[in-house]
Amino acid sequence: MLGQWGRRKNRFFAGRGRKKSPLTDVDLILWGIPLAMVALAGILIASTQRQADYADWYQHWVTAAVGMVVALLLARLPLEKVVQWQWPIFGITVSSLIAVRFIGTTALGAQRWISIAGFNVQPSEFAKLAAILLLASVLSRHPVERPVDLIRPTAVIALPWLLVFIQPDLGTSLVFGALLLVMLFWAGMPWAWLALLLAPLITAILAGTQPWILLAWLPLVSWLAWSSLPWKRLGLVLVLALQGLTAVVTPWLWMNGLKDYQRDRLVLFLDPTKDPLGGGYHLLQSTVGIGSGQIWGTGLMRGSLTKLRFIPEQHTDFIFSALGEELGFIGSLLVVVGFVLLMWRLLQIAGQARSDVESLVVVGIATMLMFQVVVNINMTIGLGPVTGIPLPWLSYGRSAMLVNFISLGLCASVARRGRISQGRW
Repeated sequence: MLGQWGRRKNRFFAGRGRKKSPLTDVDLILWGIPLAMVALAGILIASTQRQADYADWYQHWVTAAVGMVVALLLARLPLEKVVQWQWPIFGITVSSLIAVRFIGTTALGAQRWISIAGFNVQPSEFAKLAAILLLASVLSRHPVERPVDLIRPTAVIALPWLLVFIQPDLGTSLVFGALLLVMLFWAGMPWAWLALLLAPLITAILAGTQPWILLAWLPLVSWLAWSSLPWKRLGLVLVLALQGLTAVVTPWLWMNGLKDYQRDRLVLFLDPTKDPLGGGYHLLQSTVGIGSGQIWGTGLMRGSLTKLRFIPEQHTDFIFSALGEELGFIGSLLVVVGFVLLMWRLLQIAGQARSDVESLVVVGIATMLMFQVVVNINMTIGLGPVTGIPLPWLSYGRSAMLVNFISLGLCASVARRGRISQGRW
């Protein structure tokens, strides 16, 4: 069963059903916003390829059409039937991640794709959804009521996270961490335990930047462990040992666990002018492109920086920069508002779900999408490091597009069978 926090959210969102639209059988927010973004993205991608020797922007729409068909089929299928296949789905995706190490295709310094019938498939995208299904099932049957209960959900996430991290794909690996934390929280894990799970990350950052702050941080973590863990002395010792190990190992991991370009991506966003022609080039050109759009933008297919291809990989990870240049602040704001409305609708669906596993699956999908949105947009406007995370439904990418629409279909299935969904699908 969901914890007290999850039950409160269920009651909160259950009382906020939306009025029927003229299209009473269609959830306009759930379906309309992604489709509108796909339509806009096709034009933006075409704009980035105006001066290129190739033009495959239309494939964005073709992939979306295939994904939409799959989503509609899944919307008619009870989610329980999909969850029943959680272990085969998880096994196949993990096997594909392992296969990438041996037969994968390398591009841009990373080995992330498998070539199937002429198409490059990215298993890490499908692994996110497989992890959500299995993690939701585990948490619904084994809620975290004791610290030892964290072993199961952590093990579920650890394997795909590790396989994705060593590809290397730092951006996608971060998504798995976000999934674990948010789904644990939604399942009712105490907030103090969530803070303790996040504590090693903060310790690592402080150890590498401001180690003297650890003198205040470690006592705070110790108090949190003592006041929240059932085995106070043992828990305190284990937590302090983990924090100490993190502080010592972090410098070694920084130098040996990450490649040079990954380290550059993580720090250059603070001052991209230190390497304006290298690691900071993407960030500088992206912020210039977005800023040049001003309030209303230059107009679709009229962006100068986009036309002249000043921003590498603009049709994928940096598509938001094309949006900012050609549709300006207003267009960018409307896209952000669209994502916010979509996330709100997904939280409504999670609150109206008939079972814990359905609610957890929807929350996991919402987390996956929103984390990518926040990280990608922050990256393109210079407020975060370049991590290679695509913007859902806007960035070009077949695997990501299919996964996003499959996720949409699963959420629609839950909405259709929710207690107060009123027949909307």
